[in-house]
Amino acid sequence: MSAVPGIRIRQCNEAVARPGGRYVLYWMIANRRLRYNFALDRAIEHCKTFGKPLAVLEALRVGYRWASDRIHQFVLDGMHVNQRTCEESGIRYLPYLEPRPGAAKGLLRTLAKDACIVVTDDFPCFFLPKMVTSAANQLDVLLEAVDSNGLLPIRATTRVFQRAVDFRRFLQKELPKHLTDFPIAEPLKGFPAAAAPQISKRILTKWPMTVATKRQGETQTLDALPIDHVVTLAEMRGGSEAAFRRMTEFFGEGFEHYGERQVEPESGTSSGFSPYLHFGHLSVHEVMATLAKKEKWTLGRLALRGNGSKEGWWNMSSTAEKFLDELITWRELGFNFAAHREDYGRYDALPEWAKVTLRKHKRDERDHVYGLEEFEHARTHDALWNAAQRQLVREGRIHNYLRMLWGKKILQWSRGPEEAAEIMIHLNNKYALDGRDPNSYSGIFWVLGRYDRPWAPERPIFGAIRYMSSENTARKFSVKRYLEKYGKNEAEQSQCPL
Repeated sequence: MSAVPGIRIRQCNEAVARPGGRYVLYWMIANRRLRYNFALDRAIEHCKTFGKPLAVLEALRVGYRWASDRIHQFVLDGMHVNQRTCEESGIRYLPYLEPRPGAAKGLLRTLAKDACIVVTDDFPCFFLPKMVTSAANQLDVLLEAVDSNGLLPIRATTRVFQRAVDFRRFLQKELPKHLTDFPIAEPLKGFPAAAAPQISKRILTKWPMTVATKRQGETQTLDALPIDHVVTLAEMRGGSEAAFRRMTEFFGEGFEHYGERQVEPESGTSSGFSPYLHFGHLSVHEVMATLAKKEKWTLGRLALRGNGSKEGWWNMSSTAEKFLDELITWRELGFNFAAHREDYGRYDALPEWAKVTLRKHKRDERDHVYGLEEFEHARTHDALWNAAQRQLVREGRIHNYLRMLWGKKILQWSRGPEEAAEIMIHLNNKYALDGRDPNSYSGIFWVLGRYDRPWAPERPIFGAIRYMSSENTARKFSVKRYLEKYGKNEAEQSQCPL
């Protein structure tokens, strides 16, 4: 077994490991899977070093912003799978569903008292970095955070890249030496060497480890939890098994048309991976391994030099190269920003040219101005925008191309660009399954100029920011069936030119 690369391991505190501990504790907070997971691999390495069993703590808090039935259930779907897998493998799995804000306080610290070492996930977004820092200051045993976010380790970069082409050039130079380092596909196979550790009744009484709440109609519901019940469950199920099924379906059916049709709202050819990647139910490494097998690709086929071109470097089919540019270049560009800038989600982090042009046009007259409530309830004059918002509210996602249009119109119809950013962040994080993620913040701030360039001629409100319109979208793509599915009524549908 190859060791986890040192560049992916971060020591979070000054405490030391305790070889005399009873178990190795893996605190699963972002990579919520038991496959292709560097953090799990690292925990198992420690188990073998110390000759101790593994305990996996996967807790779900209620006290975070935007906590809802939708987000909770998606995570709980995955906890069901992890619980069953751990039981079949003889691993001590500790699923804690927090019943009220603050109830989980002290749980990690108490479990860590009997641990040789604690390993967790290194995720550079939302409340997780602060949570890990707080835990590190409280634990009296070594806490390691392990990066299993992407093909490129987040600490392989020392600066923020402002343009995708520059990051792509860097990837084409730096990435090859990391492509031989893959997490183990099935790390629990043949493990453990020791019996699962016992957890004291005192701990289990104070923090009951229960079977994760199932979907409504199966057993329990989420009604008793103090979370947002207005944001209802999405039809899409969470968990590594659902993620694997989606990946298999995509590469088996939709992939062949991805390059030519994924931007079409009615095509249904998008991968649908982003929620699974966000919650750690799917690994980019597994996606890459699956695609390489499909393409009969080996590392030796890489181009010797990269010039930042979108295609040609991987030496795969044009469809595969386009897919990888989205999966790796654009997704990991967002992780690059979040890993190096704590202000990744703030308006002030926009490039200077974007702030200048938006400030110049901030007081331009607007034909339509809407507030958060009107946006949230899809009460604008634009039928296509309303349909996109309804898809977000109902399903927890928006078609990729329409998500860009969705953001551009919020900029156009808000009282100012700062307010537009706040509205986009709130609506996306509240409803989108893949919200609260470095990649979703990239998309939101791309609307306002991040990773883009000035566009001429200058327009009212937008200034030099790239412009998009519903009319052009409707001329470019067929949206009739999309409007039929997500539109409110015939009168509203007729407002969008077809």
